[in-house]
Amino acid sequence: MGYVEGFVASVPQGSKEAYRKHASEAAVLFKEFGAIRIVECWGDDVPDGKVTDFRRAVQAKDGEIVVFSWIEFPSKTVRDSAWKKLMEDPRMQAIGEAMPFDGKRMIYGGFEKLLEV
Repeated sequence: MGYVEGFVASVPQGSKEAYRKHASEAAVLFKEFGAIRIVECWGDDVPDGKVTDFRRAVQAKDGEIVVFSWIEFPSKTVRDSAWKKLMEDPRMQAIGEAMPFDGKRMIYGGFEKLLEV
């Protein structure tokens, strides 16, 4: 069924194009190392919750937009191999240095697909 790596981050509102460029550059490498699909979403309707929400999860500040992203891999094995290669690749290190958001507030994780309709 595949494997999904999910991300939520907070990006300054005025950095939308810089984020798109950053994501596009990283996507090339993810695809090279085995990703089959990459989706980047810019927050449009991200309500405040009563107990928790996306904004709180990434400690979004005023003027920041929440982004939600996922990368699909054919398997966890391919995902694990891709991350190892990415962390060793100087191109990814350069992309990482130019992140247009605070990576310390990004949340991420790997997920086994349970249902796909």
